[in-house]
Amino acid sequence: MGRAIFYYSAETSWYDFGADHPFKPERSQKTFELCHRYGLLGYPHTSVKSPSPLERKYLLFAHSNEYLDAVSRVGRGEIFEDMLRFGIGSEDNPPLKGIYEWSRRCAGATWEGIVTLLENEADVAFNPLGGFHHAHHSQAEGFCYINDLVIAIREALNRGARVTYIDIDAHHGNGVQEAFYGEDRVQVISMHESGRYLFPHTGYADETGEGKGKGFTVNIPLPPKTDDELYLKAFYEISLPLIKRFEPDILVAQLGADTMISDPLTDLMLTNNSYIKMIDELRKTCQKILATGGGGYDIYRTARCWTLAWAVLTGLDPRDEFAGLVGGMMFGPEMEVGSLYDYPYSVKGPDKEKARQEVEKTLAFLSHQFHL
Repeated sequence: MGRAIFYYSAETSWYDFGADHPFKPERSQKTFELCHRYGLLGYPHTSVKSPSPLERKYLLFAHSNEYLDAVSRVGRGEIFEDMLRFGIGSEDNPPLKGIYEWSRRCAGATWEGIVTLLENEADVAFNPLGGFHHAHHSQAEGFCYINDLVIAIREALNRGARVTYIDIDAHHGNGVQEAFYGEDRVQVISMHESGRYLFPHTGYADETGEGKGKGFTVNIPLPPKTDDELYLKAFYEISLPLIKRFEPDILVAQLGADTMISDPLTDLMLTNNSYIKMIDELRKTCQKILATGGGGYDIYRTARCWTLAWAVLTGLDPRDEFAGLVGGMMFGPEMEVGSLYDYPYSVKGPDKEKARQEVEKTLAFLSHQFHL
């Protein structure tokens, strides 16, 4: 098993978006604690690194100078009318003191992760405080200020690598798609709740790239009530064959966990059983994987998802060292089921039939579009 790096900082994990904001960076700390609890750290092939702030010259891979200036001013505590032009000042993207430095550290972990893969210092890098796939060239959006994913992928392109980006967040990865829509060296695959029902209202099946990038963007929009069975059907029939056909040097995976059945912001009905099956297949398909967090607003279920993701990516078996001890078994993330793994669940009746019909229609269109 190759070397794997987990990027973590207690300081960045406790950054606060506000009591009423759904984005809670502490999910990262919960994940780190669970990885410790289940014996998934401390092996010769695993290491934990604290992220460093990313230099501005790399931030420019994804963003304009004037946008970075605006985020920097907001980070220093300035409030100014022009910030609204850059998407800052909304409920989703409030003007937060310290946001520029915090975002630089989050992006630093993702950038450093891909560099370690490119330089063969690791085979897996995981940054749970990454995956800010909505940030645009000159605008914040959807809780995202700095698009760490675009920065990392551009670094890989600059070094001659072919990259598959797969996004399993419930929300469409619009900022990443936008950045590489005309690029044939990056395959962008997004599996998400359809934009007909959910922010950012993009990512339709007929969005497949432009120019030399035509055919290198793949969107799999899914209806509400999509469960494990239907999601895996889409993954196995569309995503996995296309990744294998593209043969990437590096796979960048945005592992948002807001597809889970209990997520308060979305309408998909997955359990982490399908989630870890997908990650296991991705691990077998590409030897170099950069994984990030993303959405996930049930913080305990999200922490369980990301702990299991780390276990699969590192080839380790999670074992509760405290099982059977008084007071040792139940802790926030496992309270619901008594373990890291969810109970199986499937949608039944008319809801399932309606979802199945929509999914099968979409898959038929994509199979024809991509000659599968």
